[in-house]
Amino acid sequence: MIQLGVNIDHVATVRQARYRDFGHDDGEPDPVRAAHEAELGGADGITVHLREDRRHIQDRDVELLHRLVKVKLNLEMAATDEMVRIACEVRPHTAMLVPEGRAEVTTEGGLDVAGQRARLAGVVASLKDAGMIVSAFIDPEAAQVEAAAALGFDVCEVHTGPYARAFAACGGDMRRRELIDALGAVEQAGRRIREMGMRFNAGHALNYHNVRPVAALEGIEELHIGHAIVSRAVYTGMRGAVAEMKRIMVESAG
Repeated sequence: MIQLGVNIDHVATVRQARYRDFGHDDGEPDPVRAAHEAELGGADGITVHLREDRRHIQDRDVELLHRLVKVKLNLEMAATDEMVRIACEVRPHTAMLVPEGRAEVTTEGGLDVAGQRARLAGVVASLKDAGMIVSAFIDPEAAQVEAAAALGFDVCEVHTGPYARAFAACGGDMRRRELIDALGAVEQAGRRIREMGMRFNAGHALNYHNVRPVAALEGIEELHIGHAIVSRAVYTGMRGAVAEMKRIMVESAG
């Protein structure tokens, strides 16, 4: 059955807007509590991105989540010495390597695995030696898939941002060539990922309107969704927002 990993970064974004200079144990909303609500709503995993500038998720959050969540914990991270050290100390279930830019609002593209093989080889080896499943967040390109397989990644998460932009531009009209091509790129990348013996996941900019075609792709194992769920949770609560997304995904995959 297709699984849902809920990214709770933006719960922390709201907290940091008010409590940046205060103790995080006293700040609200607490992403650790949000993770519990997401679990009750049916989340199969919790995702957080510990950024180098600590703009939302904090070290305290990662440590508490690792101790308290009952489902998989996926740590998104840059391939830096500091983040590798933290991951090897905390040991989440999955470490996902992503590109990171200080000026970006959110991750804007996939990791250039093919162009950074020498640097990433040691990072992947260190994370795997510490017992983690290692994932690469990549654009839907064959060269990136093949480089990820060569370096020993266990999972490739395909960047669905271009698909989401095409969906919005076309109003979800699945007869439009640009939308067909964008979804086809994700599908082709997923097929190659599975041929290379890795797990096929996807994520980025997926929401309650555009998720169905991606959830229906053959062989897809997990979707990581954050902003749309946190936004819906403002109105319905985290538990209900997660449950609704999971229902849509399972129906589509079935």
